Amino acid sequence: MKMLIAVAVLVATPVWADVQVRDADTIVWDGTPVRFQGVDAPELKTRAGKDAKRWTVNYLRGKKVSCDLTGERSYDRYIGVCYADGKDIGAAVIAAGHALDCARYSGGRYRQFEQASAKNRIKRAGYC
Repeated sequence: MKMLIAVAVLVATPVWADVQVRDADTIVWDGTPVRFQGVDAPELKTRAGKDAKRWTVNYLRGKKVSCDLTGERSYDRYIGVCYADGKDIGAAVIAAGHALDCARYSGGRYRQFEQASAKNRIKRAGYC
């Protein structure tokens, strides 16, 4: 009976996508590169970019990640909104002060999460 219960639990447990972090606004989710829609994170070649990536890696560790893709692409990446344990990753990285809202693509969805320190420290991309 115990074996039957263990098998039932394993069958009922969902399998979640493997995630790698490229930088604070791009992950590879189940083999698909995804750029967070409306998130403007610093470039990886900068100290702020490295700090932001480190924060994102730590934030996602052990969490279940899912993404809603828009169907649009940017270079080799699909565009989408991704969630860690049901919480918007873009909102989290911005609220933590590691990225800014890119209103051109977010419609201002993340503006309220921007930190004053991040606005002073991170240069907003010209296309935002």
